[in-house]
Amino acid sequence: MSDQPRRPRTSAKPYRRPRKDPVRILAFEALRAVDERDAYANLVLPPLLRKAREKEGPETFDARDAALATELVYGTLRRQGTYDAVLSACVDRPLREVDPPVLDVLSLGAHQLLGTRIPTHAAVSATVELARVVLGDGRAKFVNAVLRKVAQHDLEGWLERVAPPYDDDPEDHLAVVHSHPRWVVSALWDSLGGGRAGIEDLLRADNERPEVTLVARPGRATAEELLEEDAAVPGHWSPYAVRLTEGGEPGAVAAVRDGRAGVQDEGSQLVALALAAAPLDGPDRRWLDGCAGPGGKAALLGALAAQRGALLVASEKQTHRAGLVARALEGNPGPYQVIAADGTRPAWRPGSFDRVLVDVPCTGLGALRRRPEARWRRRPEDLEGFAPLQRGLLRTALESVRVGGVVGYATCSPHLAETRAVVGDVLKQHPDTELLDARPLLPGVPDLGEGPDVQLWPHLHGTDAMYLALIRRTG
Repeated sequence: MSDQPRRPRTSAKPYRRPRKDPVRILAFEALRAVDERDAYANLVLPPLLRKAREKEGPETFDARDAALATELVYGTLRRQGTYDAVLSACVDRPLREVDPPVLDVLSLGAHQLLGTRIPTHAAVSATVELARVVLGDGRAKFVNAVLRKVAQHDLEGWLERVAPPYDDDPEDHLAVVHSHPRWVVSALWDSLGGGRAGIEDLLRADNERPEVTLVARPGRATAEELLEEDAAVPGHWSPYAVRLTEGGEPGAVAAVRDGRAGVQDEGSQLVALALAAAPLDGPDRRWLDGCAGPGGKAALLGALAAQRGALLVASEKQTHRAGLVARALEGNPGPYQVIAADGTRPAWRPGSFDRVLVDVPCTGLGALRRRPEARWRRRPEDLEGFAPLQRGLLRTALESVRVGGVVGYATCSPHLAETRAVVGDVLKQHPDTELLDARPLLPGVPDLGEGPDVQLWPHLHGTDAMYLALIRRTG
């Protein structure tokens, strides 16, 4: 037997500390906040991006890193339904039995593999490194095994495998291919009332990243001023709208910082403009925004009212949101008043106003481009929860307007239960009203349907799916 000491075994790999990737860690943190706290990505992401820039420094975490983190978060949320179907085919147990943090990492990896141009090897290795940092080595091996299965096909190849044929189940096919819950597909299809092409165009539009749209508040800023910004182009329909085509930062625009302009979807602008343009019988001195938070429409209405010497009263039930309304209206060139009040229990006498807007709380199915997580968070039963409030707010609005005045009922949802059903039910109880044709009050906007109400669409108008009915009180 040799007296030489044994050499240590070298077959085991030495431990390597996982490399921290600030972009993917940020994306993971954002997804966890959405899942754990029911947060919205558009509210969670900006502070996380600021924190990353401050911690890593602008040289380490630059604009490209911020853009990638944003794409990873929003892309993963938008395509969650599709990726769940793919991952279900690659995991040996139901997804509901996979720990949510692990599923978030897998979804981030699936999006990089199937929804971006990141090379396959880089997408897998970067996601496995993320898993080592946030989950540990053991679960990282599971992530690696699953993502290698995902990488065996591209998105089209997976859809052929996991989506049922259209002819067998049209709604389920569209739900998987375009990543919407089946009930949402069904509701949107009913609202559109068209064939396959229309619903597919709408679902695709819901999965596109929307442009940032600004509004120049009349009397305080002009569209021409905003068009001087880099990559700024005119809006499609509103004379006050300007689009930032390359994802510009609104906070970098001086007029936005000063409150003379704001970020506002063009659909919301059109709703306010149509109400302001509706013909009245009699005076035009007092306007009401009955559901004013967070203040975008109130700021535009206040500026339009100021041009006519009219007073705007902006009412918002929640005190903190009333504070946001006050901030949006600060500096308005004409008279205004912000109050914290319940729109179903008005703090004003009946018949006090000439024009009234109620943009009622709703499921938000019209803003799925901006809040993609809403499609997974909402349930059909939510409609029943909103229904009494929506009807109550419209009834109060009709009582608040004088004879000859006009009410605008608006909602950021195209669901028929939140639009025509509400208006129809309430007007049956108020025979002293008439529906006005809102279409001529949106000049130049095509594809507005048979009227008299208006439904805007992302795929037809490039706006959120805003609904508007204009009602005149006749007695």
